[in-house]
Amino acid sequence: MNKKLAAVLSGGAVLILALTGCTSEEGNKELDAWAKKVCDQVPAQNAKISAAYVAITKAAKDTSSTPKELQAADSKAFQDLADGYKARAALIRDAGAPPGVEGGAKNQQDVVKKLTDLSAAYADLKKQVDGLNTKDQGKFASGLKDVSAEMKQVETQRQNAIASLKKLESGDVKTALTSQDGCKQAVESGAAG
Repeated sequence: MNKKLAAVLSGGAVLILALTGCTSEEGNKELDAWAKKVCDQVPAQNAKISAAYVAITKAAKDTSSTPKELQAADSKAFQDLADGYKARAALIRDAGAPPGVEGGAKNQQDVVKKLTDLSAAYADLKKQVDGLNTKDQGKFASGLKDVSAEMKQVETQRQNAIASLKKLESGDVKTALTSQDGCKQAVESGAAG
């Protein structure tokens, strides 16, 4: 059952790279400053999110883990994902709308909402995992099955957040973001991982 959970989470790297893409030589100083504000913090957030997905996948593959160990690993990973996506939402909220971009404010607000909702969904999964009965193998397995089912809904939220980020990062915003070192680092570390 935990392998299903890991399979759902393994696609999480896509979201990590959602703020990156190809570069262009054209520039807009205000938009470039906005992109720098966003990209300076991306590597640290991506590291936390990536590590959480790796931890869940590792825990799912480790058949020697006790229910208590599995619960602890999943709980920490879900908390890290909740924190990582909350930080990403705050970063984009605090950066404001990308300047000079048509529909930028609406797209920015949509991204913030979707990332905030995704963070809350991971926090709920943490609560669910924390409440699992680790003393009874059958009850633990049943509870883990429920968590896995909930993960399917969270995966839909994650896909919606990716789509929203891609919409925000299109055109001139994409050019500005991908010219920043922090977003370049995110592409390189994502490709390596």
